[in-house]
Amino acid sequence: MAGSKSGPCADVARPAAEQIRRTIAEFLATRRISGTRLCVGLSGGRDSLVLLHALACLRSSSPAFELSAVHVHHGLNAGADAWAAFCLDFCERSGVPLEVEYVEVPRASREGLESAARRLRHAVFAGRSADWLALAHHRDDQAETVLFRILRGAGVQGAAGMPAERPLAGGPRLIRPLLAVPATLITRYAEECALQWVEDESNTDSRYRRNHIRHVLLPCITERFPGATAVLARSGRHFAEAAQLLDDLARIDREAVAGAAGRIDLARFNALSLPRARNLLRTELSSAGLRAPDARWLDEALRQLAMTSPAAETCLSTADGELHVYRGQLHVLRQRPAAPTGAVPWSGEDELPWGVDRVSFQPTVGDGICRRLLGSGPVELRCRQGGERLQPDPRRPLRTLRNLLQEAAVPPWERCRLPLLWCGERLVWVAGIGVDAAFACAPDEPGVMPVRKLATSPSAAR
Repeated sequence: MAGSKSGPCADVARPAAEQIRRTIAEFLATRRISGTRLCVGLSGGRDSLVLLHALACLRSSSPAFELSAVHVHHGLNAGADAWAAFCLDFCERSGVPLEVEYVEVPRASREGLESAARRLRHAVFAGRSADWLALAHHRDDQAETVLFRILRGAGVQGAAGMPAERPLAGGPRLIRPLLAVPATLITRYAEECALQWVEDESNTDSRYRRNHIRHVLLPCITERFPGATAVLARSGRHFAEAAQLLDDLARIDREAVAGAAGRIDLARFNALSLPRARNLLRTELSSAGLRAPDARWLDEALRQLAMTSPAAETCLSTADGELHVYRGQLHVLRQRPAAPTGAVPWSGEDELPWGVDRVSFQPTVGDGICRRLLGSGPVELRCRQGGERLQPDPRRPLRTLRNLLQEAAVPPWERCRLPLLWCGERLVWVAGIGVDAAFACAPDEPGVMPVRKLATSPSAAR
């Protein structure tokens, strides 16, 4: 296999190539890409090869950018090694640095093989040291996506299809420069530039629903309705505009129902009309990084929230998070690692691990825990077990930790995750509560102040 029979940018009249390069250049110019790092997701197929080829021709023009590529080796096909070798060869001849990333796709995953592969692929994309990650989805892909999601019963946001640009959590911004380009033009580009590419035979297997839409449904629709792919893609843009309006409405409603600390007040939320409450809840879940639940889950959640009294505690689980009611307010949480178990001894280190979090020990004078008193026994971090007592205020008697946590409004789901510092069998410090008065530093006395450092916000987002 070869990537091109001629140089990547030979000076020959190529109308399709010129049109696509002009489209990409205009797309990049609106995003001020000059001087930035752009990485292409390269599968070795026709579309991604054309995108990388066009970008390689544009990279030295104004605005100039640093170009690289990444190939994700899923290992799901017998030809996977040959595809990676093809991509390496093409990139070497094009002067584009390429990284091949190997992932192991769980074949027995509940989410399905395609979804699991997509999730791992996007995790690789999010880990790129680039400013932009470009994918080669085109107008026909968009039409398939819109039709596929409508057939699955998606709402306005889902039917909007793929965005031309969106952030990747913790990584570069994902862009699709070819999203307005029809597949026929991409094919003509490849022909004009004598490009060859790898073919994934699974793309023709109509047992997969996406392939069935591409090879069976859309051709039938297009035969009766010429231009159907363009119309479906345009409908996706209309849905995207409607979705933006719903997001704007959700922001207005959120301001109206906001309670303490910016969270949603349950009583005000329940006073919204059902469609607006559903729209706001869906937006809150999305803002917290949770996948969109189906309509049945949303309806059941709204029913339970409407029946929940402000003083009650309620928990509703989603596929990757939870919705809690505590003290009359809604809390949206992503799934979190299990709470730490066992004791973590401290021997004077600056920091200790606490699950995914850390506890730092900052030196003080006249504040925090008296270092001298910590020498009276082994010092270690432990989880809450129940029955603990603490006296953070010397003017008040020893009190149960349960009462102190309730007074401090620490949510129940966070209490088991708090680090507790012990010296022997004496409780010395509790994160969010303070230091026991018996271990407090006297003025001018050397001390240490533990500080819990969260890896992620315990309340996920809102």
